[in-house]
Amino acid sequence: MAVEEKDYYQILGISRDASPDEVRKAYRNLAKKFHPDANPDDKSAEDRFKEATEAYEVLRDSEKRAAYDRFGMAGVKGGFHPGGGPGGMGDFDAFGESIFGDLFESFFGGGGGGGRARSQGRRMQRGADMAYQMVITLEEAAKGVEKSIEVPRSETCPTCSGNGAKPGTQPTTCAKCRGNGQVMYRQGFLSVSRTCDRCQGRGVIIEQPCANCRGRGRVSTTRKLRVGVPAGADSGLRLRLAGEGDLGLHGGPPGDLFVTIVVKEHPIFARDGDDLICDLPISFPQAALGSEVQVHTLSGKVRLKIPSGTQNGKIFRLRGKGIVSLRGFGQGDLLIRVVVEVPTKLDKRQKELIRELAEISGENTGPLSKSFLDKVKKVFGT
Repeated sequence: MAVEEKDYYQILGISRDASPDEVRKAYRNLAKKFHPDANPDDKSAEDRFKEATEAYEVLRDSEKRAAYDRFGMAGVKGGFHPGGGPGGMGDFDAFGESIFGDLFESFFGGGGGGGRARSQGRRMQRGADMAYQMVITLEEAAKGVEKSIEVPRSETCPTCSGNGAKPGTQPTTCAKCRGNGQVMYRQGFLSVSRTCDRCQGRGVIIEQPCANCRGRGRVSTTRKLRVGVPAGADSGLRLRLAGEGDLGLHGGPPGDLFVTIVVKEHPIFARDGDDLICDLPISFPQAALGSEVQVHTLSGKVRLKIPSGTQNGKIFRLRGKGIVSLRGFGQGDLLIRVVVEVPTKLDKRQKELIRELAEISGENTGPLSKSFLDKVKKVFGT
């Protein structure tokens, strides 16, 4: 009997020099479009699906493809099997995974068919992770703090102990799925599973639901927790509280709670890593004559000596007066930046004294002025 010639390249809509990736992509698109489950009672769509699958099974295999390119259909006669045998759709494709696993995920939201899908029906599911934002002060961040928080989440219903049934009654096994939570369907040559529509995948039927949780087996509550924030914490630090997230399903473990730290802006200190920075306003006489001033740190007050002739913007470093390192490597410093204030309102006597000072010392007697004038003379010659 003569072999019917088919143009597999034309069926997939690709060129004869298409790469394996292009072959796979073309087939995936056609399979999703013409799959029987996506086109119930459409014989033409089912035929197109089978035809595309046949073409893919040949062109994905380098040896079959070479034989087809050289001899046409005669080179691959007997090489295609619509069942799960050698060369059939039960094989894994050239990319190491079943093409149908992706298709089932697209159609049903699951990860495949057959026994694997059935096992998902009542499989334990880990609870969802939860997030919480905790705002603390700079002082709390520097020393460490333990704070109480309240987190809304789901917990096992205390009335029914989580089975969802009214006390004194028990859930019954779903007759439709026989407790699997999944029901098998046959579509052409494929067997697929879907979530049981009678028990919604739970595998049991609750005839008399618990009044407290309405058959859900869980209730919404607010849980109080104590959270320890380590010394040296900064904004963006994320603390993980294992098992303090949402309740798991079907006996699965709870998720985790992630607490993100936000350090409030301080009215005096700015933070740079483990160092602290603050501005210290001083008067012109203090800067010119020198002085001793009292400054605040996060651990108390200290005395700071201002040498005579201190310039505006001068930075003094107080070692070990910053933030303790979160990694345990020492402690930062406190950097005090001097801001020399120029009086905005002067009385008559003050103006006379300043003019007298200017006449005695000259207009440009400071070190910065002299340095600037020297540069001007060097560049411009005047």
